[in-house]
Amino acid sequence: MPNMNGFEALKLIKKKHPKLPIVAQTAFSSAEDIEKIKAAGFDDFISKPISEEALKIVLKGIKKRQKKTNPK
Repeated sequence: MPNMNGFEALKLIKKKHPKLPIVAQTAFSSAEDIEKIKAAGFDDFISKPISEEALKIVLKGIKKRQKKTNPK
C-alpha cells in the first residue's frame, strides 16, 4: 500500500468494523514479526508466497474462532 502500512490500515478498519477479521499478509515470519502482528490486533497472518492450502487453514481457523465467540 503506497499511503499506509498494514498496521495503520488495521487501526482504521477496526475502528469502523471492530468484529471484521483481518489477516496480515507478510513476507516476514520470524517469531518477533509474528508477535508484533498478534500484538497489533490482527486475527491471523499468512506468509508469502501464499499457497491455497495455507489460505484455507487460516480461513478455517478464523471461522472456528468466530463460532466460539458468537455461538448461535
